[in-house]
Amino acid sequence: MSQTIAPAASIQKDKLLSGKWALLALAISAFGIGTTEFVPVGLLASVADDLHIGITLAGLLISGYAIGVAIGAPILTALTNRMNRKTLLMLLMVIFIVGNVAAAISTSFSFLLVARFITAFSHGVFFSIGATIAVQLVPPQKKASAIALMFTGLTVATVTGVPLGTFIGQSLGWRATFWGVALLGVIAIIAISILIPKNLKQSPPAKFSDMLRLVTNSRLILGYAITALGYGGTFVAFTYLTPILQDVTGLNTSVVSIVLLVYGVAVAIGNSVGGKWANHNPLRALFWMFIVHAVILIVLTFLLPFKVAGLIGVFLMGLLAFMNVPGLQLNIVQLAEKYVPSAVDVASALNIAAFNVGIAIGSLVGGLVVDTIGLQQTPWIGGLMVLVAVVLTAVSAKLERKKIQA
Repeated sequence: MSQTIAPAASIQKDKLLSGKWALLALAISAFGIGTTEFVPVGLLASVADDLHIGITLAGLLISGYAIGVAIGAPILTALTNRMNRKTLLMLLMVIFIVGNVAAAISTSFSFLLVARFITAFSHGVFFSIGATIAVQLVPPQKKASAIALMFTGLTVATVTGVPLGTFIGQSLGWRATFWGVALLGVIAIIAISILIPKNLKQSPPAKFSDMLRLVTNSRLILGYAITALGYGGTFVAFTYLTPILQDVTGLNTSVVSIVLLVYGVAVAIGNSVGGKWANHNPLRALFWMFIVHAVILIVLTFLLPFKVAGLIGVFLMGLLAFMNVPGLQLNIVQLAEKYVPSAVDVASALNIAAFNVGIAIGSLVGGLVVDTIGLQQTPWIGGLMVLVAVVLTAVSAKLERKKIQA
């Protein structure tokens, strides 16, 4: 009997180990994608000066990318539903490389914007299927932590990729940064080819009727609204963080790169804590995260003119900025499994779209705030967005409790 149990335990251990390596490959890919998504935050001033445009127009590099993700994620996820998961991941990184090379050779803002839009297509599908792959690789009670580990690549990008990309852009020109990011895509393809298993569970092809149910289900729509507002509120201020730190807090360019590094460390810590917190009851965890986040954003408005206090506030903003990501993604996966189980991949993709709708709304609202009432006012406006998410989260939790009781 013991001889039978020992091999079974060994097989289970090997499976868990291979799952960890596969999650590492997803995290490496997420690192490259996260870097290309957020690195323009540190390059807005350089791009604006080089291409002779205003800082708010340069901000479209963030919102335009987000819109590309929002459009591409659900559509391309549905269209590629029958493809082998590993093959699809590698194809997405090819698109990623092509988009970043196009950005690196851009000679006009319009061409750069189109290049960013193309790159965004790989982003949306990657994170939608990446989340569903991640939960296959771990025991059920570790699902949120697995999603958090995959998204660690995204958060590590804000720790190292964004400040390093900013430093490279300031030293060698912003185009050099995009060449570097394209190289990250090559590394990601190699990691995927070696570490991702071929026999991943294939979701059944989603029918049009299933997708229609996704976009008409009130519980899922509520979940997507929570994602967009709760996550997007940060980007009212974060999109313009470099000019805020320079013009409001009074920091020089070299110090801004260090602040972005510290911000990224806070994001990584928050993401890890958020994954553990959301494992059992994502809605309850999200409710309290959003309350704290909203308070920090509102208070940050008054701290920014003071160097030490302002930097503490920025650190706290980073701590909460990505803490909600694992819970938001797990919440949608759980809702889809409950209401439209045949279209979980597409539901996940729609939530990636919701994240990026939030980014687009936040950065566009931030641009309006900058042009009308000034850089310093961006945090509290973002805080109001997050407060709306608090209310919606409470409503969603109440509705789910009623369903369980019924």
